Amino acid sequence: MQTRNAPDIARKGVLALLLLLLAACASLGGPYEETFDDAGNWGTGEDLEARGEVTGGRYEFLVKADLGLFWATAGEQLSDGVYQVEATQLDGPLDNGYGLMFRVDPDSNSFYLFEVSGDGYVWIGVCEDSCEEEQPLLADGWFASEAVRQGLNVSNVLRARVEDGNMIFFVNEQEVGRVTDNTLGRGDIGIMVETLGQGGVLVAFDNFIVTPLSG
Repeated sequence: MQTRNAPDIARKGVLALLLLLLAACASLGGPYEETFDDAGNWGTGEDLEARGEVTGGRYEFLVKADLGLFWATAGEQLSDGVYQVEATQLDGPLDNGYGLMFRVDPDSNSFYLFEVSGDGYVWIGVCEDSCEEEQPLLADGWFASEAVRQGLNVSNVLRARVEDGNMIFFVNEQEVGRVTDNTLGRGDIGIMVETLGQGGVLVAFDNFIVTPLSG
């Protein structure tokens, strides 16, 4: 099983955008739930580097490129709430990243990013200007966590509780970090896959839920 020396692994500056992301955004004041029974407003498509498609009640995301960060978004506008998605790596090297994005600004391609890896690491941070500027908000980058279920065909549930600039992050019901940051406010949501040197990473996403904070 591949492992990382978490403090020494820098996030890569190569980024590519999945085709067919929608420009129009729907305003949403209530709860949101996507079970991927169909594509809905989620961007799908395929090129030489990546493929995103809804099949079998899940969004399957394949990154063929050896190095890059790829994403698809929902076309929503959300602010405070509890963001949650279920992700399962189906194929490819375990030295990777996959997870969720929130408060996505489609004009600048800036967003908060919460991802895990197939070999048991976590990255929490903010990505600005199409990742020309990226800043880890916890542990100086990737850090190991026993909360992450490692390997293929095992599911990890990622959840972020966001209230103003205060954010708490969970993997499989275990808290993995909390940060305060006010870089971004209201924005879109998304799912992402990142390769770190070898392509062929296939991840299935399901049950993307956003629950407004009570009170």
